[in-house]
Amino acid sequence: MRRLGDGALLSCRGEPAEEWVGVAKGAVRVSSVSLAGKQISLTYVEPGTWFGDISLFDGLPRTHDATTHGDTTLLVVRKPDFKQLLQLHSELYEALLRLNCRRLRLMFDAVEDLNTRPLASRLAKQILLLARSYGVPQGEEIRIGLQLAQEDLAQLLGASRQRVNQELKGFERDGAVRVEPTRLVVLSKEKLMAIASR
Repeated sequence: MRRLGDGALLSCRGEPAEEWVGVAKGAVRVSSVSLAGKQISLTYVEPGTWFGDISLFDGLPRTHDATTHGDTTLLVVRKPDFKQLLQLHSELYEALLRLNCRRLRLMFDAVEDLNTRPLASRLAKQILLLARSYGVPQGEEIRIGLQLAQEDLAQLLGASRQRVNQELKGFERDGAVRVEPTRLVVLSKEKLMAIASR
């Protein structure tokens, strides 16, 4: 078990893989660097999710950078122990195959959404996913516990911060969300689901 504060670097793109990692608490930001040298967030690994197995299987270097987002607790399995687990428990292969199939489906969904859905629909869908993973119910509202700036949301959606800000203002006017500094509060899941299905 490893407990880390915000912004701790776990691995860099191009490094050899030495660990299989599960998020127990907090989040891990998976990112890349643009041609201009800017860090771009691709996803946030949520509690209950394991990552790092692809490079352990194919022997190729890490595909992206990984850093903690907020205080994070990780479960870490070293490469030799991972290989031994696979030898002792062959059923783990099937579980990891299903996990990677799920990841592939999510990736195809994200690519399809990016190419076919308007930004409002993609943003509503992303907020619903964040509410499912990090939501803290407070009466009728759901406060998203993961602190994300609008720039972070924009990167996840392949959009500009300004466009995401405009859409969020529209969501607020419609009574779907409330925007607080670095926090989103879901006021109506039903309204967000309606926007996401457009």
